[in-house]
Amino acid sequence: MKNRLNLHLVICFFVFIVTTQSIFAQGLGGDLLNEAPLVPIPQSMTFEEYRDMNRRLSVGIALAAIPIPGMIHYYAGEKRTAKIIFGTAMLGIGSIVIGASGLEEGDFPDSDFGMLILNADDQKRERRYEKIPISITNTDTTYKLKEIFRKQSGGSGGLILLGAALIVGDILYDYIHGIRTIETKRDRVRYKYGQTLEFSVKPTLDPYTQSAGLSLSWSF
Repeated sequence: MKNRLNLHLVICFFVFIVTTQSIFAQGLGGDLLNEAPLVPIPQSMTFEEYRDMNRRLSVGIALAAIPIPGMIHYYAGEKRTAKIIFGTAMLGIGSIVIGASGLEEGDFPDSDFGMLILNADDQKRERRYEKIPISITNTDTTYKLKEIFRKQSGGSGGLILLGAALIVGDILYDYIHGIRTIETKRDRVRYKYGQTLEFSVKPTLDPYTQSAGLSLSWSF
């Protein structure tokens, strides 16, 4: 009895999931991956124009989540610009690596407070704390420990900042200009061929149902 009840619950859950997915897909206009329905197109329209007309901003924005600069321009059909953006980002990363490779740990800074030193014999594990007095009671003094760190020496902060600026600028340019490129290309194709549309209205008469109506048709 218990096994039969569990089986019924599994079947009901499966039917619920399938029904929910079907309703959700229909509400969004069918298959999410099939956004462009098959419709008549002008004979003069090229394949590239057809692709420009059917590019989706939602896909472009989703590609921004991929940590590869130039993805939006590549989707927009601007492959040369995408390569330039990617190359610039690689230069930025290289600049950061070169700038950071010269960084070395220097000495600990001087302090006016007493010092607590741990692992003094091991330079890599050595840690120092400032003993900052916070209260004094008779002969007892309470300290607050504040860790201090070695100064960084060498390297080039300018190269690191330059590399970071290149990467951030690349990402912003790819996103803002890439989305605008998709919109511009799509609008240009729709405007071009939208002007060639010709609509015609014809009266219709159905002798079987004895009803009349109008038929709207369009052509290029």
